[in-house]
Amino acid sequence: MKLSAQEEYGLRCLLHMARCGEGESRSIPEISRAEGLSIPNVAKLMRLLRLGGMVQSVRGQAGGYTLARPADQITVSQVLNLLGGNFFGSHFCERHAGLEKECTHTTDCSLRQLWGTMQQLLDGVLSKTTLRDLLQTEREMATFLDGRKRLVFEIGQNGPPLTLDEPVHAGVS
Repeated sequence: MKLSAQEEYGLRCLLHMARCGEGESRSIPEISRAEGLSIPNVAKLMRLLRLGGMVQSVRGQAGGYTLARPADQITVSQVLNLLGGNFFGSHFCERHAGLEKECTHTTDCSLRQLWGTMQQLLDGVLSKTTLRDLLQTEREMATFLDGRKRLVFEIGQNGPPLTLDEPVHAGVS
């Protein structure tokens, strides 16, 4: 499982904007410099993020882009779904049929169950993690995610359905 460059860079651009504060606009060249990305790449990402409702453009002298919603209302899951989609999508098996028209294991596949469960676990964590959560330091984020890891481990051990608590914004003011 890999994140695409588009997903990684899009998240970085959004985090840069979240760090700047609510209502503060940033231009494409400013974001480009801050994140070490090319101007054309940032322009493409900002267009996708604008069309997806994550950012809005601001015209004028102090124009640029701002977050369309507060950072605590934008989840990592929303961003990744906009920029790339799921790790294990509904058409996964069709795309990996080998030499056949369809997978030879369409009626009984333990791999499909594994990947589907992994997607549920990922969705559970990513849908409860917001841009605001990601504004924490690396150490604070490790502590924040440690609770999530324990919950995922307990789910694996005990088998109950995946349920996660509401987003926790520890260490962010």
